[in-house]
Amino acid sequence: MTTDAARARALIHQHGWNATAYQLLNPGIRHWYPAAGDALVGYVTRARTHVVAGAPVCAPERLADVVREFGMWARASETRVCYFGAGDRLQQLLLGTGAWSAASLGAQPSWHPAGWPAILARRASLRAQLNRARNKGVRVREWSAAEASGSAALRRCLAQWLETRGLPPLHFLVEPMTLGDLDGRRIYVAECGGDAEPAGFLIASPVPARRGWLVEQIIRGRRAPNGTAELLLDAAMRTLAAGGAEYLTLGLAPLSRHSRFDRGLMPAWLRLALPLVRGWGRRFYNFEGLDSFKAKFEPEEWEEIVALADAKRFPPRALWAIAAAFSAGNPLLLVVRALWRAARQESRWAATKLWRRAGRRGRAVP
Repeated sequence: MTTDAARARALIHQHGWNATAYQLLNPGIRHWYPAAGDALVGYVTRARTHVVAGAPVCAPERLADVVREFGMWARASETRVCYFGAGDRLQQLLLGTGAWSAASLGAQPSWHPAGWPAILARRASLRAQLNRARNKGVRVREWSAAEASGSAALRRCLAQWLETRGLPPLHFLVEPMTLGDLDGRRIYVAECGGDAEPAGFLIASPVPARRGWLVEQIIRGRRAPNGTAELLLDAAMRTLAAGGAEYLTLGLAPLSRHSRFDRGLMPAWLRLALPLVRGWGRRFYNFEGLDSFKAKFEPEEWEEIVALADAKRFPPRALWAIAAAFSAGNPLLLVVRALWRAARQESRWAATKLWRRAGRRGRAVP
């Protein structure tokens, strides 16, 4: 472990309140510390904007001073600041000052894990999904970090899942490459069949200051029968509740219909742009499907995912910078790669179909 990683991890375990706190350890996220060394800001820089993952990790009474010092540091290099997934504490601090603006870009569902059995008792459809997976021989086992980090089978499972995505891998707060650093995380693996080959897995990351957990990934491989994702979440809910967890979230549902943010606080161009992005982008990203998947587990609350920009009106550059943070580059190039990927996939499907038809004709010849 590098000195910086150890320092960042220690601060997260001491003060991590935002659901995104542990994700500051993911690849590609840079770290900034104030002069006092008692806080952490995780960010990426795009379009001359520091896009911060969540809020500063610090004691609550230090939040205002850390935000001020980070802002001064950014201005010294003529760079703006945008907090993505700011959280209630930071919103209350900054909104209403006249110097910051906000945009709601989604919502995240949350639960008290101890209430999970009651949800299952009400939802026959969820119980049916769990039984479907169990009847197919799926069993969930928690693996150790050492066992999982060295598993080629889990990496194969991840690669299979990534192949089904409409977009190339995204990063920032949806980083898929976390198997290399499972220290502090918990991983649940769906084993299927007598050879216990993984059919899927779930990774949960701690939210220490809330005695909580973020379900960072739910991955299904090709062998995963229906109900595998539900069985993984059921296992995580039950074991985390038994360990005293008081909070669990499935993380961001982008452009969620469950957001109740006052859209009057956003500029007209943004109120127009976000529905267009949701509609046009469904070819590459299943906004509706992800939203519905998370909603079916009956969340106790939908928390707003709000971006705060250091401008009186939320600027287009901040939205572009956020998109660039997730795409790890130019968002337009991501779309081009997605179109090329879709064309290649459809070509493979067409070739497979022609090959099967040719095979059937060959068998039909006397």
